Amino acid sequence: MKTEIIYEDTDIIICHKPAGLATQTNQLGQVDVVSELKNHIGKQQANTNPYIGLVHRLDQPVEGILVVGKNPGATKNLSNQLTQDKMEKRYYALLEKIPEPSEDVLKDYLLKDGRTNLSKVVEAGTKEGKYAQLSYKTIQDNLVEIRLKTGRHHQIRVQMAAHGMSLLGDSKYGSKNCMEQSAKEGIRNVALCAYYFTFVHPKTGKKMEFSIRPKNLPCDYFK
Repeated sequence: MKTEIIYEDTDIIICHKPAGLATQTNQLGQVDVVSELKNHIGKQQANTNPYIGLVHRLDQPVEGILVVGKNPGATKNLSNQLTQDKMEKRYYALLEKIPEPSEDVLKDYLLKDGRTNLSKVVEAGTKEGKYAQLSYKTIQDNLVEIRLKTGRHHQIRVQMAAHGMSLLGDSKYGSKNCMEQSAKEGIRNVALCAYYFTFVHPKTGKKMEFSIRPKNLPCDYFK
């Protein structure tokens, strides 16, 4: 199993999704996190179709922590926490260059194109444009920590690229120079990791806090 389970109880699973593995896909025969977790739980319960409730997703080329509900009640509770901004997520990202300024808050409006599955920054007031906000701060050289205030489609990748700070390995939003640099450094997936996650357990009410060390970011900081 490519998905690494960090924590599990009767209500939730916390797992580490590797870069390159889809959270969920409709493509026949393609392995994803949901199918791996269903197989895992199915073996435990001798159930051929166990329940798995996705609370949030990560793009296929992105590594990080995923929180999954094992029953409808837990999934609904966690989903409510997410929509009510009661969960905290932090990301590490490797940029094509050292950011200037070293920390900032980015505020934009994003528009998703359903035909291309891409998003772009648009002017305020654009029809169907959605407000997006994130903050970043430099950790070391071109490594930054990012915190999301909103959760939009491809938000980190779109906003950072729009402000001249493309993520290494991002073939959808990265510049030509960014991709050339990524190839030289052997980076094949988006250099982004959802490394920290905190929320309240849906049954016990206890604060749950998890963090991982990225495996997909070639950076001396993590050695």
